[in-house]
Amino acid sequence: MGRTTSVAAGSSLRTAIAGVGMIGQVHLDAVRRNGAPVVGVSASTPARAKEAAAALGVERAFDSSQALVTSDDVDVVHICTPNGAHAELAELALRAGKHVVCEKPLTTSGATADALAALAARTGLVAAVPFVYRYHPMAAEARARVRDGRAGDVRLVHGHYLQDWLSEPDDTNWRVDTVAGGPSRAFADIGSHWCDLVEWVTGHRIAELTAVSQTVDRTAEGGAPVRPDTEDVVQLLFRTDRGATGTVTVSQISPGRKNRLWFEVDGTRTSLAFDQENPESLFVGSRGENAAVLRDPAVLSPVAARLSVVPGGHPMGYLDCFAAFVREVHAAIRAPRAADGPAADTAWGTYPTFDDAARMVRLTEAVLGSAADRSWKEVS
Repeated sequence: MGRTTSVAAGSSLRTAIAGVGMIGQVHLDAVRRNGAPVVGVSASTPARAKEAAAALGVERAFDSSQALVTSDDVDVVHICTPNGAHAELAELALRAGKHVVCEKPLTTSGATADALAALAARTGLVAAVPFVYRYHPMAAEARARVRDGRAGDVRLVHGHYLQDWLSEPDDTNWRVDTVAGGPSRAFADIGSHWCDLVEWVTGHRIAELTAVSQTVDRTAEGGAPVRPDTEDVVQLLFRTDRGATGTVTVSQISPGRKNRLWFEVDGTRTSLAFDQENPESLFVGSRGENAAVLRDPAVLSPVAARLSVVPGGHPMGYLDCFAAFVREVHAAIRAPRAADGPAADTAWGTYPTFDDAARMVRLTEAVLGSAADRSWKEVS
């Protein structure tokens, strides 16, 4: 095990980012919004890293992501590479004593994800995964209303996560490749976000499920049709550990839907519905009267109000969620825990950890297994 990176009180957290695509640049923005220096980046090649460093105003371009995650000049590493590289880089970083933020899926194998979560626990380092939709104030308000009893007992959870960026026959991306992206595409990429969010909101865990999937043909070079090995659509029917039932549709081929993460939680007293594309309100339904609760720190629960960093009427969105996530990760780094102790409490809760991410990898494996043999699967 490498030397654990220590951070002196009041000092800056030196951050480096492996991977400079769209999501890597989102991470960079969130780190800078929290006042931490981004000291270096890496990319698919040394030349690409140098180009990105110059374009992004970062001083150092690492020749490889392996060099970045083990550098003595780095305190926190953000892993934003294609999925197939996550496991190696996260393990190298933890063994080098670095705090780690790794994009999901944490790995493409449940056993590997569990091993990484166990390694992170042994080190006492912060090891986080950006399930950032938890940081929408109105999603947090939904959680508060479930947890304090205003919604009543949860009986039904349902929703969808729809995108259209792979809906045309010639649309492609590294995620379509099983070597780079892993055996699951749509569910591992966005279905995991939906499931993590509704489990966090409700306190229920998906205990068993049955799934169907669909994959559409793509146009190969020369115009011949080819069918990828990863799914475009997943539809899920599930039961939770606390007796609720639920459904979700996950799709990356729904024209016009850009990033529509929507869920509804139906309790015995009220229903709560949240739409990530319209995140400034929360639907609260009842037999007597329906309401749209608007984001206003003056009237929200304490948790949601703390996340609501600008006054009502000044819209907040995805980048604000990322900044809040990084803020919480930095707070946890500055309030470390013992290697065998609980995760550090921060201003409003506990950041999503490698344990949370490993659970979503196991859930993804259950989904793929169910879709393959058309059976119910238990989820550990």
